Amino acid sequence: MDRNEQWLQWAIELQSLAQAGLTYGKDVYDRERYERIRVISAEILSHMSGIPTETVKDLFCNETGYQTPKLDTRAAIFRDGQILLVRENNGKWSLPGGWCDVNISVGENTVKEVKEESGLDVTADSIIAVQDRAKHNLPVYAYGICKIFVLCSLVGGSFQENLETTGFDYFTEDNLPDLATEKNTTEQIKMCFDAHRAGDTWKTYFD
Repeated sequence: MDRNEQWLQWAIELQSLAQAGLTYGKDVYDRERYERIRVISAEILSHMSGIPTETVKDLFCNETGYQTPKLDTRAAIFRDGQILLVRENNGKWSLPGGWCDVNISVGENTVKEVKEESGLDVTADSIIAVQDRAKHNLPVYAYGICKIFVLCSLVGGSFQENLETTGFDYFTEDNLPDLATEKNTTEQIKMCFDAHRAGDTWKTYFD
């Protein structure tokens, strides 16, 4: 872990402690202290990232309740031994996916994100992996994220214009395009290929 990442980890821990204190603390003076800790954590992030403090506060200090990781789903869809990737607006490629909505399941969210980003209809069949994003993807974010990779089967559909992607294509394992590595790395894509080849013998990976 380099020096900047260490500062980020300290800021994240301060934010988590402050949020828990504000959730469970009853004493008015303790709550003032927790509020101050939360502001300090935002100031650290602002100082290290160059993002204005008020912007950091909006992103970092609005949640309530005990802090838990956010969930992100990524769909692995195969055709003729190739994996489907969607092309994002910046020209980079990723597995279709996104944040889990609060009112639907992980499987339903996976199907929804595939439809929104590719226009395709799929079924969510099995879990390839549940990963702590901070251990596998950069940059490190100021909040915890669990990435859930889901093996899917193609049912039908065709690409539809949308706000997030400009198209999709299928790629072999040894000819991957320029990936949006903050969302999925080469290693994560290769893990999906391994799961596809293993079929029913694949054991869900979690880390």
